[in-house]
Amino acid sequence: MIARLSNSIDNLIWSNSLRRYGVPGRILSNVLQHLYAVIRDMFAGQLTLRAMSLVYTTLLSVVPLIAFSFALLKGFGIDQLLETRMYLLLEPLGDKGREITDNVMRLVENVNGGLLGGVSLAFFIYTAISMVQKVEEAFNYAWYVSKPRSFARRFTEYVFVMTIGPVAIVTAIGMIGSLHDEGFVQYLLQNEIVGSLFVVTSKVTPFLFVTAVFAFLYWFMPNTRVRISSALVGGVAGGFLWATLGVIVAAFIVNSARTMTVYGGFAIAIIALIWLYLNWLALLVGAQLAYYHQNPAYLRIGRREPQLSSGTRERLALNIMLLVGQAFRDSRTTLTIAEIADRLRIPSITLEPIVAALENSGLVTSTEDENLLPGRDTACIALGDVLAVVRQFGDTGSISEPRWSAPIESIGEQLDEAMARTVDNKTLAELLDESRA
Repeated sequence: MIARLSNSIDNLIWSNSLRRYGVPGRILSNVLQHLYAVIRDMFAGQLTLRAMSLVYTTLLSVVPLIAFSFALLKGFGIDQLLETRMYLLLEPLGDKGREITDNVMRLVENVNGGLLGGVSLAFFIYTAISMVQKVEEAFNYAWYVSKPRSFARRFTEYVFVMTIGPVAIVTAIGMIGSLHDEGFVQYLLQNEIVGSLFVVTSKVTPFLFVTAVFAFLYWFMPNTRVRISSALVGGVAGGFLWATLGVIVAAFIVNSARTMTVYGGFAIAIIALIWLYLNWLALLVGAQLAYYHQNPAYLRIGRREPQLSSGTRERLALNIMLLVGQAFRDSRTTLTIAEIADRLRIPSITLEPIVAALENSGLVTSTEDENLLPGRDTACIALGDVLAVVRQFGDTGSISEPRWSAPIESIGEQLDEAMARTVDNKTLAELLDESRA
């Protein structure tokens, strides 16, 4: 019974039965496919696990991050505006949200007042950076990226986000709030038709702002190239989910007087943890949707460990070296793992172990910008060495060499000799010359 129901759902979602009904059918089919993929990934447990991890990191780093933002915004004289917006952000928590904001602001004042010692200050800085790093790792997981940014890129880009982000957010919020003080806007509000439209628009503005922030994070944080259209799709979905969860949590708090009585003083901590968890989960769900929008081929199969055949590994190693060599010869071209993945139509998570093996063998090197270059002169890179990386190097999990049967050892040697005759001491430079001809 359950198997039959599962097959019926699969046929409905993945077959062309809905697409026969024109544009509405295609839209419904796409929505169901993306919804199925996200629910499947949530039940796999990694999204929820990473959301819980980010809750823990948030508890440690929220005060350092806000303290850093306040120290920066004080130079612009707009630090009080951020405090006001924190009240609005935690508004779904009701009176408890105001209490949390007051406690956080009290801690921030202690930090700015210099009450921390050297060790404590270093710990605060570490937790602030760790927060951004955890977010990047979570987004990299959603985008199937296993290689994080280099240390230099992390430092410069994290500092940029932590410096420009608070200023941009407060400036945008201040501009939105100042609209209601303009005389022309007040005149529009008094108009029956335009006034109603303006009121509706002002209520939608916070949602649009959250959507823009989410879309920026989806575009900026993953260590891969994200199309703006995919980031916007994820931003709209994540923003809608965030707003919906806010309404649900607010309704729960209003109607949970009995729960407050049971938990007493612990209620504020429990509600804050749940609220943080739901916020991070909404953000990660939007990131996953952005990935599937850009890579619809993975909607059905989802996250699976790549199972490469020996032949595929050999072709990948040779093709990677060929593309790296071509980019190196063209001074106007640079090449990253993400660009190789786009050209070969293979996920970067599949390429990265092979690129790492080539790097460890000295055949490839990467710059601070994560561009790939030949590890040495292309005339000194034998194709046999490239094949040896994927054919000979590996780990059986044993401290001793494997003991092959004599007939198998003989066949293996014949295969190695046949492979050597095929490449015939050819170098990467010769392969590049042939590809250009």
